[in-house]
Amino acid sequence: MFSRDNWKEIFETIQKNKLRTFLSGFTVALGILIFVVLFGFGNGLINTFDDFFGDDATNVFFIFPGRTTVPYKGYKSNRTIEFENSDLADIEKNFPLFLEYVTPRISRQDTVRYKQESNSYTTLGVAPSHQFSEMTIIMKGRYLNKLDIKNKTKNAVIGRLVEQDLFGAKNSIGKYVDIGGSSFKVVGVFQDDGGDNEERVVVIPYTTRQLIEKNNDKVSQIIVGFKPQIGYAGAMAFEKSLDRFIREKKYISPQDQNGIFIRNVADQLKQNQQFARVLQIIVALVAFGTIIAGIIGISNIMVFVVKERTKELGIRKALGATPKSVIGTILLESVFITTISGFVGMLIGIAILSSLGEKLKDFFITNPYIDTGTAIFATMILIVFGAIAGYVPARRAARIKPIVALRDE
Repeated sequence: MFSRDNWKEIFETIQKNKLRTFLSGFTVALGILIFVVLFGFGNGLINTFDDFFGDDATNVFFIFPGRTTVPYKGYKSNRTIEFENSDLADIEKNFPLFLEYVTPRISRQDTVRYKQESNSYTTLGVAPSHQFSEMTIIMKGRYLNKLDIKNKTKNAVIGRLVEQDLFGAKNSIGKYVDIGGSSFKVVGVFQDDGGDNEERVVVIPYTTRQLIEKNNDKVSQIIVGFKPQIGYAGAMAFEKSLDRFIREKKYISPQDQNGIFIRNVADQLKQNQQFARVLQIIVALVAFGTIIAGIIGISNIMVFVVKERTKELGIRKALGATPKSVIGTILLESVFITTISGFVGMLIGIAILSSLGEKLKDFFITNPYIDTGTAIFATMILIVFGAIAGYVPARRAARIKPIVALRDE
């Protein structure tokens, strides 16, 4: 079956039937190429969701105050809910088993000046643990510490692009900037993988922000970091307990959806990943459909090939060729064409994915890829079915009696 004569005959047949061979190979190559590209797009979609959440910690809750819409325990509706410093302490006291850290965040928009340079930036009044929730990377100096909070210091940590805007190529550490009319010392410069907007931010102690604003104790929002060890189920349980605790403390009805809002990053990430995987499965099914179409195409072509060679096969059998040798010759040709075309299509598909990178990021596809093992497995499936597609008509041809085959027109 794998003799030199068989291979010589196969190459001669291919040489004589270039168009037929090209169409067979093109069908196979196109099927596997489409599969590789579509499957890679599915992985690129998952990468987009991972990147979206990757610049911040995922084991956090963001708690936002709202306005009540229903009365509760003697309190009227339409109350504006406010968080205070005491809420931070109460959360730490009541949830020690779940809690990793808690930090307030007071967001403002201020004009920041250094000598002749000025610009408007977001300023955040936070605690030191805010660095963990944002996964902030310190480039120079340091982040805020407990003494900054305790002493209400006028120290600031600025984003990389804030330093670039105001100081140019100069070092900003130790310099003083004017933030909304108050002088702050720059003690650190940070970078953030979240993009330019995340690096045009100025961070100051939340106690200092409260001091500037008439020495109040109000907090815009609360960020709670939970222990990763509790897992997804533990995080969901913690969220419910925390929601119930704050509602009771602030006299918000359990049915009031507007009183407070908790954004669970871990839950959002899981939901989006599940959505992306469902889309990937759909894409994979479509891609698998192209492989099926390719297999059908191969089968149709092989039926035509066998029909075309009926008289030739009859002569072979009349000269003593066995059914096994007839089947083997046709099957080997089918497998050879399918294998070469399949791997060519696979390599072209992988090359296309590698060249895309972030070019499709606007379409929510980032760095599309396919595991080599998956691509080879799909190609091998196509080869196996290609062999089957060649075997069925070959077996039928092997059963034809020589006298019948010789009469075929």
